[in-house]
Amino acid sequence: MKAVCWHGKHDVRVERGVRDPGIVNPHDAVIKVTSTAICGSDLHLYNGLVPSMLRGDILGHEFMGEVVEIGPEVRKIRRGDRVVVPFPIACGSCFFCRKGMTSLCENSNPNAAMAEKMWGYSPAGIFGYSHLTGGYAGGQAEYVRVPFADVGPIKIPDGLKDEQVLFLAASLPTGYLAAENCGLSPGDTVAVWGCGPVGQFAIRSAYLLGAERVIAIDRIPARLRMAEAGGAETLDYEEVDLAEALDDRTGGRGPDACIDAVGMESHAPGIQGAYDRAKQAVKLETDRPAVLRQTLTMCRNGGTVSVPGVYGGFIDKVPFGSAMNRSLTIRSGQTHVHRYLKPLLERIEKGEIDPSFVITHRLPLDEAPRGYEMFLEKDEDCIKVVLKP
Repeated sequence: MKAVCWHGKHDVRVERGVRDPGIVNPHDAVIKVTSTAICGSDLHLYNGLVPSMLRGDILGHEFMGEVVEIGPEVRKIRRGDRVVVPFPIACGSCFFCRKGMTSLCENSNPNAAMAEKMWGYSPAGIFGYSHLTGGYAGGQAEYVRVPFADVGPIKIPDGLKDEQVLFLAASLPTGYLAAENCGLSPGDTVAVWGCGPVGQFAIRSAYLLGAERVIAIDRIPARLRMAEAGGAETLDYEEVDLAEALDDRTGGRGPDACIDAVGMESHAPGIQGAYDRAKQAVKLETDRPAVLRQTLTMCRNGGTVSVPGVYGGFIDKVPFGSAMNRSLTIRSGQTHVHRYLKPLLERIEKGEIDPSFVITHRLPLDEAPRGYEMFLEKDEDCIKVVLKP
C-alpha cells in the first residue's frame, strides 16, 4: 500500500510497497482510509520535536474510512461500515476507560515503560504519534489496523460527507473539550490563543457552551479572518501589547478563561521568543511555552486556563506563582475523544456545527509532503489539509 512515512526533520515521504496491515488480535479491524488530515500536532513530528520517532513510521491520527476486515471477536462493526476512528486507542475496560478518560487507557500503549520514564505514568496509545505512545501505524495511508475495534470507531450515517465528520477523530472534540474545560457561564469572555483548526473549533464551541464573547489571538491574517467569521473579536499579537489589549477589552479584569491552542511551538516577538528558540536549540528545554506564560498571567483572578495545545516535555520560566497566588484553575490533557463522538455527531446532524469550514486545501495522498510544507509555512493561507488516498 501507499503511506506517508516519517524520515526525519522536514522529511516525509509517500512510500509504495508498504506492507498492508492485517488482523493481529481478534478484537482488531482493518480500515480502508477514505479521508485523512494533517493536524497541527503532526507538525511537531515534522519539526523533529517529539522523541522516539523512527524512520519509516507511518504518520496520521485523524482519519476515517470503510471497514474491510474484522477480527473474530468484533461485534459492533461490520465489513462495509463507514467509520470515524478516534485518535487515542482505548480498551474500554480499564480503570480510566470506565471513567470515560479514554486518552489515559492503561492497556493500549505497549511502550508504557518508555512513556513512564519521561512523564511519570503512561497515557494511551495514539495512532501515528511516536513510539512513546505505542508506535502504532497512522492513518495517512491507504489502510490502517484499528485495535479494540468495538470500542473506538463510530459508524457514520448515510447522507453525511467525509468532510463533515472527519474531524470527529481529533480536532473537533479537542476544541470542544478546550471550551468545556473552561467551565463557562453566561456572560463569560474567553480568550483563545492560536487560530488553527483546534482554536477555530474552540471558538465555536465556546459560543455553543454559553460564552458571550470570544477574543481570538494570532498573527496570520487568514486565521484571524476565519475566527471573525465564527463570531470572535480578534487581536494580532504582533500589532498590539497583548496584556494591555486584553485588559482594555475586559474592563481591566482579564478574560474569564484562556485557552492555549498553540502548545509546544508557540511564537513570541522579541527577546522572549529568541530565548526560547535558543534554549530549545541546545536542548535545555523541549518546548517553547510563550503562550502558556501569557495565559497564566493574563487570565483574570480565579479564572480558568485550558490547555489543549500539545506539550511534549520540559519548559522554562513558567510563572506558576501567578497561578497559585491568583487561584487559577488549569485543565489540560489529551482529549478523551470517545466521550464526545456521539454528542458531537448529533450536533453535526442537527446543523449546529459543520466542521468542514476549516478545510482550505484538499490534496491526493501522493502530495502529502507538499501539504506538510504548505501547512508549516502557512503558504496559500493554508489552515487545514485533507488528504485523499
